[in-house]
Amino acid sequence: MKIVELSSEGEWREAFPLMQQLRPHLDEAQYLSLLAAMKPSGYRLFALREAEGGIVALAGLTLTTSLYDLDHLFLYDLVTDEARQGAGFGKQMLGYVEDFARENGCTGVTLSSGFQRTRAHRFYEQGMGYSKTGYSFRKRF
Repeated sequence: MKIVELSSEGEWREAFPLMQQLRPHLDEAQYLSLLAAMKPSGYRLFALREAEGGIVALAGLTLTTSLYDLDHLFLYDLVTDEARQGAGFGKQMLGYVEDFARENGCTGVTLSSGFQRTRAHRFYEQGMGYSKTGYSFRKRF
C-alpha cells in the first residue's frame, strides 16, 4: 500500500469511480471541471493504492486558515471503496491526512459530514477520536 497525490487529469479520471461512491450526484465531466477549478485554491487529492496499483481510498483536502480553526486542514472528501470497507484503509488514509496536517503546521483537521452518514460518524468519533463540534448549514440557490 502506498499513498500518492493525484494531480493529473488521467489520475483524476482513474479515481472518479471511487469518488462517485461518495459523490453520486457528479458525473465525470462535472467532477473533472470542479477539480480543475478547486486546484488553484489549494485542493489536493490523495489516493491509497494497492501494490497492484488499484485505488482503495481517497482523501481530498485543503490547507487553510480561519478565525475559528486557525491554520488547519479541511477534509472535503474521504472515501474507501464500499467493497473494501472494514479493512483499515480509511484509518490508514485518515492517519496520513493527520500526519500531513501536522507536517504543514496545522492545529488540526476539520471536516463536515452529512447526517445520513452514521457509519462514517462512528468511524470518526469512536475509531479516530474526532468530536462533533457543531452543525454545518447550507442554503442552495
